[in-house]
Amino acid sequence: MTRGNKRLIAYFSRAGSNFVDGGIAKLPIGNTETAAGMIHELAGGDLFRIRTKKEYPADYEATTAEAQEELRADARPELAESVEGMDDYAEIFLGYPNWWGTMPMAVFAFLEAYDFGGATIVPFCTNEGSGLGRSEADIRRLCPGATILKGLSIRGSSVREAGGIIASWLRKSGLIE
Repeated sequence: MTRGNKRLIAYFSRAGSNFVDGGIAKLPIGNTETAAGMIHELAGGDLFRIRTKKEYPADYEATTAEAQEELRADARPELAESVEGMDDYAEIFLGYPNWWGTMPMAVFAFLEAYDFGGATIVPFCTNEGSGLGRSEADIRRLCPGATILKGLSIRGSSVREAGGIIASWLRKSGLIE
């Protein structure tokens, strides 16, 4: 497959009631969206927010219960929209929170909706200490033929101060100078 040379920053993020620093906090902008914005500022590209048709509950505990049930059922929530011209993108930054040791099932649905053969996928994950979990292995399994770069784990509670860490990771990955 011949791919274009564009860069995409696709991310799943949840604002509102979230687990932060050992407690529940209301976030006006989700942690992963904040990180995606920083990557956009540093590396450029098109932003795409992965959203489900059916929104997750506003309550954090209800969302985690739903996310755990989706994982258990290997569910693929229906996505609200799709990326036009995915073949135009050679580099795809893929952002998500760590939900139950991997990506939200909506991100699985996103990855299964396209052929990423020949693309480079650059994962970044927000969490409160669980790191990337098994998400990098899941991405490799879902995206045969894609090159998967080493992902970045960002602690959600410190994402607003993570610009330097993100810039360093982008430089080490050869994505910015």
